[in-house]
Amino acid sequence: MVTIDFLGPINKDSLHVDIKNLSELSEILKQDELVSSWLGNCAVAVNDMMISTKDFTLNDGDKVSLLPPVCGG
Repeated sequence: MVTIDFLGPINKDSLHVDIKNLSELSEILKQDELVSSWLGNCAVAVNDMMISTKDFTLNDGDKVSLLPPVCGG
């Protein structure tokens, strides 16, 4: 089971899914109207390490974080 954390303004509770890679996660999240609008703008981290490919293999217990762009001051 992989935990998905939605950070910042996405404002959605964590999701727990049985997936093998980020491509599978992308297909699931595209069906969620709230999250799908953020997908093109979010950075993705797995276990606090930034990831740039959907082919990244996920293991049981991994944590995926969706990081939307934010401004600070």
